[in-house]
Amino acid sequence: MGSDTLMQIGIWAVPVLFSIVVHEVSHGWVAQKLGDNTAASMGRLTLNPIHHIDILGTVVLPLIGIIAGGFIFGWAKPVPVNPYNFYQHVNLRKGMMWVALAGPASNLALAFVGSFVLVATQSFFPNEFAIFLLNAFVWINIYLAMFNLMPIPPLDGSKILQGILPYRFDRAFMNIERYGFFILIILLMTGAFSLLLIPARLIHELFLWIPQTIFSMT
Repeated sequence: MGSDTLMQIGIWAVPVLFSIVVHEVSHGWVAQKLGDNTAASMGRLTLNPIHHIDILGTVVLPLIGIIAGGFIFGWAKPVPVNPYNFYQHVNLRKGMMWVALAGPASNLALAFVGSFVLVATQSFFPNEFAIFLLNAFVWINIYLAMFNLMPIPPLDGSKILQGILPYRFDRAFMNIERYGFFILIILLMTGAFSLLLIPARLIHELFLWIPQTIFSMT
């Protein structure tokens, strides 16, 4: 492994880990707002990565993506959520939908904020390393959001879709979930994830265009 690859891993590792942890904590935070304190009681509402690292999802797969220069995706240990602890007025399916949506939404929010910092750095404090790191941060969060929004169990997108569709589709989701991991591996091996780059690029351009437009007016 060359020095350039090691440097790339070092630069991408911190934003990848931070973004994945924020994703998981967001699930637990929304669950807590809906009445479920399971994640909080287990000490999982923390940004300390030690409490969230999953060897395969947080280390191995992102590392493969960085080295291969392909689509970077991953996950942390799922934050425990018990929907039966939700407040009585909260519909269980809708509650789980909002909990699931919180993860990708947090990544898009990080990417949006990061784009402002990136454009500000490019405009007022140009530094090659900082610009590279910030651009990586924006891309990583967009990638993670797009990946997790796929409607394949157990990804967040499947729970969001399940919360929208009628109850009669629940059994189909349960049947698919048994094969969800294998479906993801097949998609990875066939390069199908590259299709996610299309919406990812559009979001990236939009997120950069907004601060560029605002700063050009000042």
